[in-house]
Amino acid sequence: MGFFLFFFLSLLSLASSASRVDQKTFIVRVQNEAKPSVFTTHKHWYESSLSSVLSPSTPIQLLHVYDSVFHGFSAKLSPTEALKLQTLPHFIAVIPEQVRHLQTTRSPLFLGLKTTDSAGLLKESDFGSDLVIGVIDTGIWPERQSFNDRNLGPINSKWKGQCVTTNDFGSNSCNKKLIGARYFCSGYEASNGKLNETSEFRSPRDSDGHGTHTASIAAGRYVFPASTLGYAKGVAAGMAPKARLAAYKVCWDAGCYDSDILAAFDSAVADGVDVISLSVGGAVVPYYLDAIAIGAYGAAEKGIFVSASAGNGGPGGLTVTNVAPWVATIGAGTIDRDFPADVKLGNGKVVTGAGVYNGRGLSPGRMYPLVYAGSGGGDGYSSSLCLEGSLDPDFVKGKIVLCDRGINSRAAKGEVVKKAGGVGMILANGVFDGEGLVVDCHVLPATAVGASNADEIRQYIDSASKSKSSATATILFKGTRLGVRPAPVVASFSARGPNPETPEILKPDVIAPGLNILAAWPDKVGPAGIPSDNRRTEFNILSGTSMACPHVSGLAALLKAAHPDWSPAAIKSALMTTAYTVDNRGETMVDESNGNTSTVLDFGSGHVHPTKAMNPGLVYDITPMDYVDFLCNSNYTINNIQVITRRNADCSGAKRAGHVGNLNYPSFSAVFQQYGKHTMSTHFIRQVTNVGDPNSVYKVTVRPPSGTLVTVEPKQLVFRRVGQKLNFLVRVEATAVKLAPGSTNMKSGSIVWSDGKHNVTSPIVVTMQQPL
Repeated sequence: MGFFLFFFLSLLSLASSASRVDQKTFIVRVQNEAKPSVFTTHKHWYESSLSSVLSPSTPIQLLHVYDSVFHGFSAKLSPTEALKLQTLPHFIAVIPEQVRHLQTTRSPLFLGLKTTDSAGLLKESDFGSDLVIGVIDTGIWPERQSFNDRNLGPINSKWKGQCVTTNDFGSNSCNKKLIGARYFCSGYEASNGKLNETSEFRSPRDSDGHGTHTASIAAGRYVFPASTLGYAKGVAAGMAPKARLAAYKVCWDAGCYDSDILAAFDSAVADGVDVISLSVGGAVVPYYLDAIAIGAYGAAEKGIFVSASAGNGGPGGLTVTNVAPWVATIGAGTIDRDFPADVKLGNGKVVTGAGVYNGRGLSPGRMYPLVYAGSGGGDGYSSSLCLEGSLDPDFVKGKIVLCDRGINSRAAKGEVVKKAGGVGMILANGVFDGEGLVVDCHVLPATAVGASNADEIRQYIDSASKSKSSATATILFKGTRLGVRPAPVVASFSARGPNPETPEILKPDVIAPGLNILAAWPDKVGPAGIPSDNRRTEFNILSGTSMACPHVSGLAALLKAAHPDWSPAAIKSALMTTAYTVDNRGETMVDESNGNTSTVLDFGSGHVHPTKAMNPGLVYDITPMDYVDFLCNSNYTINNIQVITRRNADCSGAKRAGHVGNLNYPSFSAVFQQYGKHTMSTHFIRQVTNVGDPNSVYKVTVRPPSGTLVTVEPKQLVFRRVGQKLNFLVRVEATAVKLAPGSTNMKSGSIVWSDGKHNVTSPIVVTMQQPL
């Protein structure tokens, strides 16, 4: 309640300190079925209620009315008006809007999805046919071959969605593949004014590229040949090639607004999607103030699987977003393909890098003058980052320029160098970026290098300057390299745990391919994603947890098609308990940012393994009532819980569930506060459902985190039939460790149930915290 109370105290302060305060968008939660009989519709009632708090001269304008995942509306209000609205009967909560941002092929083969398999996930699920994936993103470019409907059967009669047509999105834009398309911009326009229709489409059409890319990762058809600028040649395919797609456009030039996102969830659920894919994120707030968490709960309750990107704030800790336990939170890993583009220095050294470029290149065998952008005079900070207008053409003309990452986009830096007369660019990671290399389709010959290699290049430039000689270099583009080892690796940018909102729920849940992924791209956007890039390509290479998320969305559709009776929690459990943590060398996955061994806070349960997820043996299922108990044990008020669940909550049974970590989750996280205690203990109660073989016996193997004692009772589970549920108890005892005030210590282990055929694996994390 603290955050909520703080918010309303802030409103009081604002209201009393100014007679006229700028209006902001608020999302208003109203009691279900509370409409007085004198009103014909909820909309009329909401408008009447608004009129009672607005000044007579203020026009009444509802941005959205919500019915499926949320009961209420959104509107622009001053803090004073929001406070008044909160006092009206049946009005439960007024939630301030957040602005979210995008979290920006060979991957099906890398994941073990082969079309030639006579049995397997693709075959068993009929490639996801008849399942509908709703993609909440920047829209879609419907003419791309990834969205053709050749040989697809009729659309399932359960589908209630529509294809919203406009001047630039005609009635033929949808087909039996792309079966729905809508756009939501009322929230965006309430904060930013009218759309600039010279640069954006007021329609479901994608003017950015992100939505087209993510949709084709989830469910693109087989397209051959596919490549971008001659790189990553082969067959492009999404995870569920026969699944149907519905595009919900909520993201615009200035971001993705909560009121629009919630409207998209509301429509997607009413339309009849089976999976929702959301590659968007923002600040972590309590679930009752989080429009994505609220929308996702309403979807999950109706049997819809929701996957969301974990965020690109890595490699720092506590950066993971979209952390609600009813959401599958997806981090990013690499695949076994890269695009080497090395830097050859004038001293003979070759520094490894990565890049793609196929335009007019550097002359073979020729060495070019090399300069560091930050040493070109003027504002050294701006020029070091190659910001717009910061480079002196006299300093960079005809040279290869080393630019630091940060502030502006990587592709924009290349444009700045090119406009100033540079012939090539080396993009240098900072210390925080580490050694992770992200490839972009730059507008000039360019490569990315890790932090340590960037330091080596700077040192070479410095030493050449001191010896009064000129530093020189060239970039050696080596095309596409396959069979890279090690892979997968946790991508440097992938957001990390622990979970900032509920540390007892381990996040991210899993990782999936998210680095340098080839997928469909719009026709009117250059592959560099900047206005000056006039090149056109059917496919493009992008990176981000934005790309990892739709991999799992597509896999969820395949699993749902193969197992129609599985709940969203069962599907997520299957993906988590069958995930792997070793790379193609047979060693624990490494962290791309530093080359060290990664941990469960980086990859959660591990990297998804689709073929094993098809037959996990046991699943950890979760009901809506389990989530209510979880929210009760999170110390949320009945009012807070009602905002999320749309029903009156009864917390009297929650104590039987014990504590917040007793949600029936497929991973275990114990958090101990060391208040001078020598030993601490807790317990977890879990229930598993047999989805494997009847008459099976599972035995437990425990690998406790170091310094802890973990016991499981009973030590074996005897199942007589499929669908049978059995409980077990996990006790964790930990001994205090020496820690500085305010610091933490994390150790991990695992609990594995095996019947000799299935290994049902759960990570167990024990965190010791020393209070300040």
